[in-house]
Amino acid sequence: MTSFTVLGASGFVGRHLTAHLQAQGHDVAAPSRDTSTLHGKNLGHVIYCIGLTGNFRQQPFDTIEAHVGVLSALLQNTVFDSWLYLSSTRVYGGLDVEDTASEESMLPAKPSADALYDYSKLLGESLCLTIDHPAMRVARLSNVYGIGQSPHTFLGSLTTDLKETGTATILDNPASSKDYVSIDDVVPLLEKIALSGKQKIYNVASGTQTRCDMLAEAIHALGYDIGFAETAPPPRAFPKIDIARIANEFDFSPRLIQDDLPFLLTKEENDDTGCKQSDHGV
Repeated sequence: MTSFTVLGASGFVGRHLTAHLQAQGHDVAAPSRDTSTLHGKNLGHVIYCIGLTGNFRQQPFDTIEAHVGVLSALLQNTVFDSWLYLSSTRVYGGLDVEDTASEESMLPAKPSADALYDYSKLLGESLCLTIDHPAMRVARLSNVYGIGQSPHTFLGSLTTDLKETGTATILDNPASSKDYVSIDDVVPLLEKIALSGKQKIYNVASGTQTRCDMLAEAIHALGYDIGFAETAPPPRAFPKIDIARIANEFDFSPRLIQDDLPFLLTKEENDDTGCKQSDHGV
């Protein structure tokens, strides 16, 4: 039996990942947030899901601690068979929207309050990759969606409003776009990367940019009342995420968010994992 330790198992990705690994017959430890109790132990295959989502702007010091501080203490004081650090494709935000963001892309640096999340993730990545261990890996996750996602995310807030009232107003620009990837595609892929990944860094994304107006059109077609605010900020767009590495190595073929909308808008959270949603997750 393979032993896993999921750090941040109370968060969105962490709890879905824990449920998946247990269903595959693995021995899974999901320790509490007091990670100091793990010092001196062998953790087996570690997947580090600790992090903050959209609320990082209100909790900058907690963000640094989650992405780097806790990580540093554990890397220095534990033994493990492999370590997979969950980062974010937000680190590609400084690239031109016409670029394609691959794991080898050179990333421009421009410090700002809004870049705190990105740079703390990159520091966490760099710390992991300094460790002389053959199974240190990083997964840069795109915008992961699914049942029970944080209401601090754009899609989590949107689906909550639609479920509760049948109507929603999108405050973002209709031309803004994001790469969305399903939690049901993500968790089995993370298991494979942790156990047999051949590379150090992987993009975990759909490889498809979905505009807000496309999302609104698909939601409207399902019978919901959805529109845009009269005044909207300038459009925000990210470069296309290159998923050739996971497609070639793991035969990864992601679903599209438009196809999952009926499920997202009708399924109740407790139907799936039995867990309550938490702000603490990737």
